[in-house]
Amino acid sequence: MYNSVSLHYSSSLGLTGYMTCDEISPENSGGPTVAVEVENKNRKAVKMLYKALRHGDREKVTKLVAPNLEWWYHGLPNFHYMMKMLTGESMQSAFKFRPRRIRTVGERVIVEGWEEAAGAYWVHVWGLKQGIITQFREYFNTLLTVVLRVSENGKEARLWQSMPRARLNGSLPDLVLVV
Repeated sequence: MYNSVSLHYSSSLGLTGYMTCDEISPENSGGPTVAVEVENKNRKAVKMLYKALRHGDREKVTKLVAPNLEWWYHGLPNFHYMMKMLTGESMQSAFKFRPRRIRTVGERVIVEGWEEAAGAYWVHVWGLKQGIITQFREYFNTLLTVVLRVSENGKEARLWQSMPRARLNGSLPDLVLVV
């Protein structure tokens, strides 16, 4: 059985509380050139986070992650590996997050990975404000499609979709995230 959880927590790193994430559009970001710069900065921040976690660099993690991180999880109940790493409960998890594909969409960075030996597939959607991670959505053994609502009458544009290769691991639930 899968759980959907919106989590409020407090940790040794000072990560507590919730925050909301605004809809992203080129008009809100200052135009195409500024938007590309923001996307590049956000992609770099998320890559630095994975590197800091891989090396157990807690100081770097606290600089990259806002103290009021909003967390949302969908997956099996005992697979909260990233939560344990971000809260400082475990910096050296037995599960190694190795990003296989990264896509930046405005202030969101979508990271996908899988571990064939563990039979595990994951998607992380990081929300950033001014280069700081403020929101985290984790989908574990769940396929994801990210769409942008482009009009009030419900028209949407698909921005990103899980790799079809992940379906080889068997039947996985499939969710849609609207940004």
